[in-house]
Amino acid sequence: MTRVALIAHDETKPDLVEFAQAHEDQLRTYELIATGTTGKRVREETDLEVERMASGSLGGDLMIGAEVAREALDGVVFLRDPLEAQPHEPDISALLRICDVRDVALATNRSSAEFLIEGLSD
Repeated sequence: MTRVALIAHDETKPDLVEFAQAHEDQLRTYELIATGTTGKRVREETDLEVERMASGSLGGDLMIGAEVAREALDGVVFLRDPLEAQPHEPDISALLRICDVRDVALATNRSSAEFLIEGLSD
C-alpha cells in the first residue's frame, strides 16, 4: 500500500487541511502518517485515518525521516512556512536531505503536493 507523510508548519496547517479535504478520496487509498498536531487536525477535519507521530518540534520530523530512511514511505507532503524561522530547523533539514538521499517524492508547497498526489495515483 502507498504510504504518505503529511507535515505542516503552524501557518500552513489550514492549507494542509484544505488540501486533505480536496483530495480525501485519493488520500483514503493511502496509509497516512503525520506529525502530531498536523495529524490531529487532519483527523478532526476529514474522515481520514492518520497515524500520528510526535509534533515536529518534539522529534516528529526525525521520526518521519526515519521512515524515509528505512524505505517505508512513498512520498512526503511538507507544507513549510518559508518566511518563519523554525527552532527545529536542523531536524527539518535532515528530513529534506534523507528524502533526497532515498529519492522519495517530497512536496513543500501546495502546487508540488498536487503533483505528488497525482503522480502516486498512477
